Amino acid sequence: MKASMLTLLSAAIFLALPAAHAADNDLAALEKAARSEGQINSVGMPDSWADWKDTWHDITTQYGIKHSDTDMSSAQELAKFAAEKGNASADIGDVGAAFGPIAVAKGLAQPYKTSHWDQVPDWAKDKQGDWMLAYTGTIAFLVDKQQVKDVPHSWADLKKGKYVVTIGDVGVAAQAANGVLAANYALGGNEKDLTPALKYFGDLAKQGRLGLTDPVIANIEKGEIQVAVVWDFNGLNYRDQIDKNRYQVVIPSDGSVTSGYTTIINKYARHPNAAKLTREYIFSDAGQINLARGYARPIRAQYLTLPADVQAKLLPASEYKNAHPIKDQAAWDKTSKQLPALWQQDVMINMQQ
Repeated sequence: MKASMLTLLSAAIFLALPAAHAADNDLAALEKAARSEGQINSVGMPDSWADWKDTWHDITTQYGIKHSDTDMSSAQELAKFAAEKGNASADIGDVGAAFGPIAVAKGLAQPYKTSHWDQVPDWAKDKQGDWMLAYTGTIAFLVDKQQVKDVPHSWADLKKGKYVVTIGDVGVAAQAANGVLAANYALGGNEKDLTPALKYFGDLAKQGRLGLTDPVIANIEKGEIQVAVVWDFNGLNYRDQIDKNRYQVVIPSDGSVTSGYTTIINKYARHPNAAKLTREYIFSDAGQINLARGYARPIRAQYLTLPADVQAKLLPASEYKNAHPIKDQAAWDKTSKQLPALWQQDVMINMQQ
């Protein structure tokens, strides 16, 4: 950069501004401030999820910023932000769509609109930039064909099987909660009333077919899970990492849900500019392609040309004919908060019989 009077003036102004806001809407200043902070601490953004590995590699090598991640669920991330506040150890987290408004309501989010703001659909962001969905996923079945010979292609097929179905903890994981909603859609339900899905999973529990193991790659690889209800990008990733021939990923033909994940920049972040730069990179072409490489569907997909090898990783569009976005987000926000209690009351009680 040339040491002109304008540059010196800009630098003086930059230094006079609070660190948390110094770099907004000026990418050169943002990068400078982020490099100065030198660190980005994330939660819920592990290497194995949606190819965060390549994004973190790019950020650390291109900007000289060190990175660490602690994997946790969406609910745990927000609880951590709230508990630590002025002693924050996390700068940014990745949470399910329903948790974006929750973070705002609890005063935990710090806004930042990336330079690609206008290419993000209105339904996928809030007006202030407190949250922006970077990618979407659709609920799928990950089937271990060594243990399950009759691969289920629908929720109806799943109900008739003899194998154990693992969905995870609906009280803390957005993936698990959306798995319940996906089943509810297939059973004729909606976002306001989860009765059909609760009865469905309650029946599985009565049959001893509801697994309580966390459907993460380590447990899947050990053969502890026969059928997992997961996001398609997780299922495809796990399949390819473990054994492409052993596992099959299926979008249930009778109904599924497509939702997304958003970064939340911690209001109390110690490295706020590094967090903003991270969000900026995630929405860049390179960052969006990284997400697609991790089997997620980037929110800016219509503005991208995916490499052929990345496109080949994804399931055919025909698999998604009965998958659709959440129709009534406000209703789902309310119902999803009630889900842990309903799950305990209508599903988990059957595990004890």
